Amino acid sequence: MLDMESKGDASAAIIYASPASSPPPTRVVLSPCAACKILRRRCGEKCVLAPYFPPTEPAKFSIAHRVFGASNIIKLLQELPESQRTDAVKSLVYEAEARIRDPVYGSAGAIYNLQRQVSELQAELAKAQVEIVSMQFQRSNLLELIQNMDQRNQEQQNMMAFESSLGNCEHDEFISSSDEESNDFGFLEDKYFNTNSLMLWCDPLLI
Repeated sequence: MLDMESKGDASAAIIYASPASSPPPTRVVLSPCAACKILRRRCGEKCVLAPYFPPTEPAKFSIAHRVFGASNIIKLLQELPESQRTDAVKSLVYEAEARIRDPVYGSAGAIYNLQRQVSELQAELAKAQVEIVSMQFQRSNLLELIQNMDQRNQEQQNMMAFESSLGNCEHDEFISSSDEESNDFGFLEDKYFNTNSLMLWCDPLLI
């Protein structure tokens, strides 16, 4: 319900909101981005820095602003399409951090150090590969030596077994020849005895 009051010649309408009417919408106050907060300026809806420097990361803009300046950052972002701005901001922040760590060389010094580490690791890798090849060669030679030793031992065992069997054969032949000689000697004795007996039988004067 609306009530109106008039005073004097000037009429003024005073609107009273009934309890049933809805309250007026409250304006949502957004926190400014980190860039606008550091620069102490109003952060508008079309702020080009807001999407890349949120209020929760003030150090990110502070580092980039310290090295490149806010105007250069804004100019760079305005010249780039939106699809490339995120990568550009990351590169700016990385370059700024490197420049603060190394004011002379900046990110070039970091790249040089990384390249030097890669070269050192490649040299160590090549050295390790040479050692692996050398160890494989030594292992191959050792296995060949062991095989040769096993072969020699086997040949020696075979030779000893052959000599042992040959000695047994010679011993058997010696025993056999001794028996034959004994038989021959007995045959001669029997022949001599029979001859003498015949002579004595034929010539009684020899008795």
